[in-house]
Amino acid sequence: MKAIVLGGGLNTGALKAVEGIPYEAGIPINNRPMVEYIINVLEGMEEIEKVLVVIPPGIITAEKWAKVEIIPPGERMIDSLIQAVQHVQSTDYVLVAASDIPFITEEAIRDFLASCRRRAAEVYYPVVPKALVHAKYPATRRTFVRLKEATVTGGNIILIQPRVLLACRDRIEQAIALRKQPIKLCRLLGFKFLVKLLIGQLRVAEIEARVEEILKVKGAGIFSEYPEIGVDVDKPSDLDLARAQLGME
Repeated sequence: MKAIVLGGGLNTGALKAVEGIPYEAGIPINNRPMVEYIINVLEGMEEIEKVLVVIPPGIITAEKWAKVEIIPPGERMIDSLIQAVQHVQSTDYVLVAASDIPFITEEAIRDFLASCRRRAAEVYYPVVPKALVHAKYPATRRTFVRLKEATVTGGNIILIQPRVLLACRDRIEQAIALRKQPIKLCRLLGFKFLVKLLIGQLRVAEIEARVEEILKVKGAGIFSEYPEIGVDVDKPSDLDLARAQLGME
């Protein structure tokens, strides 16, 4: 399996106040760029044959790893993703990961992939219950959604067939733009689904069915028991937590 790490995001959000580095992927955590944490995890997994890192020049060097190849990012995240998918030239599933998930572990990714293998779908997206996130990272603040099954946060990895990305580019771009705004994202599914979300009665299976109806793509929501998948670094408090916790390893 091939993996893609998206590291082209500009540092224009909350982290800019504490780190002036141009790109979030390059923000240092214990004397190394944040993106290296996810790269090291993927590099160590036998299941991953190649790691394509979409990142501007000068942040990392591919020679540090055996499986890594670097390509420059596109203008937008969706452009970077499409470029990467076209570059890997794979018809098999591709694992896509954010660059700002330094807590991620091989165990968490393997568990996600194992859960994916138990269901037939073209796109797999993990969600993590709020209770598990706060049990391990009590100080973190995430975007949570109250579903019928549980209150959850979305994961920062995805397993997808490349042809789906190419066929559904516009819809995926919308979803990326609204990924931190679940109510607006749910509006794409229709009014009935928005109402059910607001009252906490929307089920994962209903979302899957509606996505398939709209996009003609079979998706699967995967419940993960690994909060590392759902905790990224996009605020100064997250960065402080990462530097403190990972500095003890």
